[in-house]
Amino acid sequence: MPTLVLLRHGQSQWNLENRFTGWWDVGLTDKGVEEARSAGRLLADHGFDFDHCFTSLQTRAIRTLHLVLMEMDRLWLPVTKDWRLNERHYGGLTGLDKAETIARVGEAQVKIWRRSFDIPPPPLEADSPYQVGADRRYAGIAVPQSESLKDTIARVLPYYEAEIAPRLRQGERVIVAAHGNSLRALEKHLSKIGDDDIVGLEIPTGKPIVYELGEDLAVGERYYLGER
Repeated sequence: MPTLVLLRHGQSQWNLENRFTGWWDVGLTDKGVEEARSAGRLLADHGFDFDHCFTSLQTRAIRTLHLVLMEMDRLWLPVTKDWRLNERHYGGLTGLDKAETIARVGEAQVKIWRRSFDIPPPPLEADSPYQVGADRRYAGIAVPQSESLKDTIARVLPYYEAEIAPRLRQGERVIVAAHGNSLRALEKHLSKIGDDDIVGLEIPTGKPIVYELGEDLAVGERYYLGER
């Protein structure tokens, strides 16, 4: 029976500071490092092993995966990194303090930008210090200037179907270390969550979500490791 583990990266510095992060590269806090290590120990203690690993091109997710594999004594496992597993691009909100943004434009507007399914935030300005288009890792990629959750799903799911699902169908054990919204995309697909409900799904940092999959990757069981 194929097993898929989803893991949101450990707490980042901008998680701690309550800032919109998106595609900007932010490191883990000390707490985030320990969350990743704890996830690795938990997976090892429960007898989990993997055949292939996937992550984004963002350091907080890559480092989380690295720490997990180190705790599992599996640093040698193959890892595929791809931008399509990146966090949702928060556009012009990138770098802003969430509470200060609410004070400036109102809670209702911020809620629309954060929680609506198909309304993206304002685009990132061309001269923003948070532009990543010149970053070498995104060479040849049309970097979005803002994304809704719907936009994020539109890049994550084709990647899942093309690269991850075939491995699962072959019976491989897979871990995906990524971000709140790219993992929401996978959870929406796997658990058949509606458009209105998916925006309310909270995915905590550093907690492995286990999907036990059956025939044609139908979900047999989904749970947080260590909570059942």
